[in-house]
Amino acid sequence: MADTEETKTNQTREANSSPVVTREWLYQQVAQGQNAASVVVVDCRFSLADPDLGRQQYELSHIPGAYYLDLNQDLSSPVQQHGGRHPLPDPVQLAEKLSAIGVRSGPEPTLIVAYDDSRLAFAARLWWLLRYLGHNRVAVLDGGFSGWQAAGYPVTADLPQPQPGHFVPQIQADWTVNIETVKTYKDLPNVILIDSREAERYRGEREPIDPVAGHIPGAVNYPWPEVTDEQGFIRPLSQQQQRWANLGAEAVAETSTPAELIVYCGSGVTACVNLLALEIAGISHAKLYPGSWSDWCSYL
Repeated sequence: MADTEETKTNQTREANSSPVVTREWLYQQVAQGQNAASVVVVDCRFSLADPDLGRQQYELSHIPGAYYLDLNQDLSSPVQQHGGRHPLPDPVQLAEKLSAIGVRSGPEPTLIVAYDDSRLAFAARLWWLLRYLGHNRVAVLDGGFSGWQAAGYPVTADLPQPQPGHFVPQIQADWTVNIETVKTYKDLPNVILIDSREAERYRGEREPIDPVAGHIPGAVNYPWPEVTDEQGFIRPLSQQQQRWANLGAEAVAETSTPAELIVYCGSGVTACVNLLALEIAGISHAKLYPGSWSDWCSYL
């Protein structure tokens, strides 16, 4: 990376104005040993088809200094009859896990960089969760682990030691909605319900996970894989803005009554990729329906 580009990137991160960091920037932090102090790197690799695969991949090879957080064990709470396949984690338990890997909240918060190898499907979950818990200094790694490897940057099987941290959650309760809120508000003219699943699942043509196919009535479809290219790199800002332009001017204009955006997917995980894309595009008022389709269809 050229000096001017690196300086610009560092200034952007210092200003905390971007939810994304480049592999070049992260390599500089790892090479300088910063990831053990002001930056904590978190490996979020996971497979819905094989829940143990992500941890196995991490133990075999990961970015130096990175810790591992598991979607099922760390970033979700136990499944109940209702509430979806990946209910939000207990905030106190997650805070303890974050503290144990050196994350600090407060006046000098740690910067967390999350990555996966699934086009941000799981890294974005941690990105959203941290912000939901009041910690805004968090970003995802553009290109993920494959992009890191493709650049020839180092990997290791060494497991990092626990680091002292102190994370105090400050829950943003109005960032989520439950099924009753969705039922009440989904048909209002100023509410836009966004289904983040692939088009075939949205249309009910294919449903590999949940017992019922289809979508919530009135929802529009913005498939989450559109946020990145096939290699897992986030598409340019202009494309992100154009993608959401169809939501209507009321969704992007800074007015006193912006459109209410509610985003969901299958279980509240990949919806976070769309929430990340909305943030990149300058639309920061969207809410998550954590239970998503897996919660909705449990009542059908």
